[in-house]
Formats: sequence, structure tokens, C-alpha cells
Amino acid sequence: MDRRKLLMAITALCLFGEVQAQLDTAQLELAMQNNDRPLVDLERDQNRKAPEVLTFLGLAEGMTALDLIAIGGWYTEVLSYAVGNSGEVIMQNNPGRGVDNNIELITDRLERRSNITHHIGPVSELPPNSIDFALTALNFHDVYNRSADEAHDRFTQVLNVLKPGGIFGVIDHEGVTGADNSTLHRIVFADAVKSITSMGFALTGVSDLLDNPDDDHTLGPRDPSLGRNTDRFVLRFTKL
Repeated sequence: MDRRKLLMAITALCLFGEVQAQLDTAQLELAMQNNDRPLVDLERDQNRKAPEVLTFLGLAEGMTALDLIAIGGWYTEVLSYAVGNSGEVIMQNNPGRGVDNNIELITDRLERRSNITHHIGPVSELPPNSIDFALTALNFHDVYNRSADEAHDRFTQVLNVLKPGGIFGVIDHEGVTGADNSTLHRIVFADAVKSITSMGFALTGVSDLLDNPDDDHTLGPRDPSLGRNTDRFVLRFTKL
């Protein structure tokens, strides 16, 4: 079943209405123009369309947000602007090279943004029912392609720490059935949806904001010809 048909089938069964976003996108866009942000961050802004994506997902000021497998924390900092001083962002990482190789960048973010805390360890160490909004951006495929069982176990922990009605946003590089998606660092849309809904999440929205019809899914995300602008799906899940 292709993406459009799958969405129609799930939407027909879905009891949820559209999320009413309360995010001030103009304010977020202005905050992201902050010259204190690393140049590498600013260079990624155009392709990632964070204000539009976060509006669609339903992030709001004052929320407690969790950036999963944040690595250097591009999205962590953007989330910190979006939730404002009344909100909190938890940058979650697993110990290892991802943290070690980005420690200077991480330290800089923590020093500049007082509403960010860095959690190095599994999500299960966070209090249950304590998070309003969780996001995994461009890394669900890594866990799933390594082991579907690992992905189920790890992201079920996200379900447990979300409050009832909490939002789980998933952004990833789209792959095609039959391709070597592990090597290509991609994932089939239907596989991602099936995996995440099996954890107990309800799919409540799909956006084409990051679609790129010029990407034929045969190249990896870091191929220079793509300019870091892959065809990506944006999924919104809700904890029942």
C-alpha cells in the first residue's frame, strides 16, 4: 500500500481531529536568525523548514519537548526557541561516539540556551508521563534497519514517558520496498508507520512539507547531488 492509500485508510479509522497548533512561526523564524547559532546550523535551515514542520506536528510554547538521539542538537536548539522560557527541552543521546564527536557543539548549546538539559542514557530513565512532545529527526531508520525489535523496544519507551495525548513526531528519509535501505540510510514509509503504530501510537497526521520529487531514493542522504535535501516524510503520532 503506498503512502497516500495508507494515510486514507488510517484517517478513515482515526478518531482524532487536527491538532490546533499554537506555535508562533514568525517568532520562531526570527529566533532562528540568531547569529550565535553555528554556521552549520544556519546552512541547514532552508531544507529542514522547522517552523512549518513543528507547526504541523503541534508543538506549542511552554511544552516539555524531548529531542531523541539528538547527536549535536540542531533540532534541540530550534525546539528550545519554540517552547520558550516557560518550556523545557531534553536533549537525549546514548553514550558513545555521537556525543564524543560533538561535545564542543553540545556544550556550546547548553551554555547559550538555559532551557536545555542533556540526558545521556535511555529514555526509560525519564519519569513516566512527563513529556508533552517527542521528536526523532532522521534517525529512526538507523535503529529500525539495525533491528526492528530494538526499534520497538526503544521507541516504546517514548510512549511511556509521553503524557496521555502527547505527540511523537517522526521525520525520516523515505526509501522504497526492495532497495538496500540500510545502506542508503532510508526507510519505507509503510514500514515506519507499521512499526510505530504497533507500539501503541495512533497516526494522526502526515505532511508533504519535506517531499522532494527529484529524489528517486537511489542515493544516500549525504550524496552531494542531493544537497542534503532528500525526500522525507513527516509523521505525527499521538499517545492514546
